[in-house]
Amino acid sequence: MIRLGVNIDHVATVRQARGETYPDPIAAAAIVEMAGADGIVVHLREDRRHIHDRDLEILRKTVKSKLNLEMAANDEIIEIALKTGPDMVTVVPERRQEVTTEGGLDVEAYYEKLALMTRRMHERGIFVSMFIDPEPKAIEFSKKLGSDAVELHTGRYCNATTPQEREEEYERIRLGVEEGLKWGLQVSAGHGLNYFNVKPIASLPGIEELNIGHSIIARAIFVGLEKAVRDMKALIGEAKSG
Repeated sequence: MIRLGVNIDHVATVRQARGETYPDPIAAAAIVEMAGADGIVVHLREDRRHIHDRDLEILRKTVKSKLNLEMAANDEIIEIALKTGPDMVTVVPERRQEVTTEGGLDVEAYYEKLALMTRRMHERGIFVSMFIDPEPKAIEFSKKLGSDAVELHTGRYCNATTPQEREEEYERIRLGVEEGLKWGLQVSAGHGLNYFNVKPIASLPGIEELNIGHSIIARAIFVGLEKAVRDMKALIGEAKSG
């Protein structure tokens, strides 16, 4: 069964829209776990636009499944991760101007820094994943710098506007999964996945985890957070059994 990690950043985004203390991402994480999610994902951005340091500190004490910290290879955030000790970190590219992560990490360009950061995380007992485009070179460099896993960026597949484009992007992801497995990496996928496009990705042999946030939180507005998580888990389960 593929694991589901639920990103709760958008709960914090609603909180920050009015500068209130609610909705509380800590409470959301508890509901998500009770609904059957296999992990909680948060992105501590340099500008703290949604998740804050205090959120991360409390989540580290309260999350019972797995806490996955998305982060840029920024010196300040690296130190926070080492101090907090999440179960895993997923290294992502980050630009202040972007609304959400726009693509995979350029692992080759930042190889030395990423390799050093990975060694430091491993010394702390933290599992490391690189968020990359499904390209052979990115996968190879992720393995060589010491990463334990890769998360394949599914944004282009999700945003495809024609059946042909969707099929081409799906094939890139499929080949990316095979390449990751060849290098002995754990392979997950995420970004833009929703209730209508998740099944083909979930059906790919070798993918161990899907990380999904926006679509689940959006659906929760209408059906509640617990049901939104359970519905996604059901779709993933149907994809694997089918």
